[in-house]
Amino acid sequence: MAVKIKTKHGLIDIDNDVIATVVGGAATDSYGVVGMASKNQIRDNVNVILKRDNYAKGVVVRQEDNGVAVDVNIIVSYGTKISEVSRTVQSKVKYNLETMLGITANAVNVIVQGVQVLSE
Repeated sequence: MAVKIKTKHGLIDIDNDVIATVVGGAATDSYGVVGMASKNQIRDNVNVILKRDNYAKGVVVRQEDNGVAVDVNIIVSYGTKISEVSRTVQSKVKYNLETMLGITANAVNVIVQGVQVLSE
């Protein structure tokens, strides 16, 4: 499925994998986020942090009437305040979707799949 944007010059289709890449990039760029986690951890291996080319496995995009709703699965760093990291991810994802793709994010749901201790 893709998001369709109608302009005066024609139609623009943005694939869900493109949206997932933008969302994953915004999420992993946030302070306190170790990486993306799979939305289906049992099938995809529980302990794997997703790389950039697999962000679609950690993001769920749902089309709505006037925008999209996004679920983001992340792993946070031990010692960070999870609520603040989640709020930062929400605002950064919403901002990037609106500025990069011109898509309105009606909801950005952050699912924290785990906490990882970073070695020093």
